[in-house]
Amino acid sequence: MRVLIPTLVAAAVTALAGDAFAQSPTTELAVANLKDTAGNDVGSVEFTQSPNGIWVRAALTGLPQGTHGLHIHEVGECEPPFESAGGHFNPTGNEHGFMTEGGPHAGDLPNLNVPESGEVTYEAFNTMLSISGNDSELLDDDGSAVMVHSGADDYASQPSGDAGDRIACGVVETFRGAAEGTD
Repeated sequence: MRVLIPTLVAAAVTALAGDAFAQSPTTELAVANLKDTAGNDVGSVEFTQSPNGIWVRAALTGLPQGTHGLHIHEVGECEPPFESAGGHFNPTGNEHGFMTEGGPHAGDLPNLNVPESGEVTYEAFNTMLSISGNDSELLDDDGSAVMVHSGADDYASQPSGDAGDRIACGVVETFRGAAEGTD
C-alpha cells in the first residue's frame, strides 16, 4: 500500500512554500472555474507546476455543508450532469483510492470539507500530475476537469470511491494572467 504523505501534502506544507511558485513568470499555471449543475459559479481551482508535481489550490463557495469527494476527471468537458467528464484521471491504470493496494488514481485528491457557510479554501500537493509535458498532464489532447461530488470519497471503493453524484465541475485550462504578462 502506498503512503499518503509522498503523494499528497496538506496545507501545512503549502504554508512553507507560500506563493513562491505563483510569482515566477516561467511557472506553468492552470485553472478550472467550477459551476454547479444549475450553472451557478462556485469558485475556482488553480494548479501550479513545481519540479515535483502540482500545487492544487481552491476557493469555493455555495457548496452544501459536509465532506465531498474532489477529483480530477479524464475529459475536459462539463455538461450537466457532468458525465461528459468521464472517470477519474488515471493514465497509469492504478486502482482507486489512497487506502487501496495498487492505488491511487493520479486524479484522486483528499476530500473537501465544507463548513456551514458553504465557503471553503483547499490546498493539496499531487506528485502524480503535471500541467503539461508528460503522460500525466492535465492539458492533454482531450483535457481534464475538476469534479466535486455530493458525498465523501471512502478512498477504497472501486472504481471511484462511492462519492455520489457530480455536483460541480470545471474544465482545466491554461491560466492567462500576471504570470504570462496579460493582466
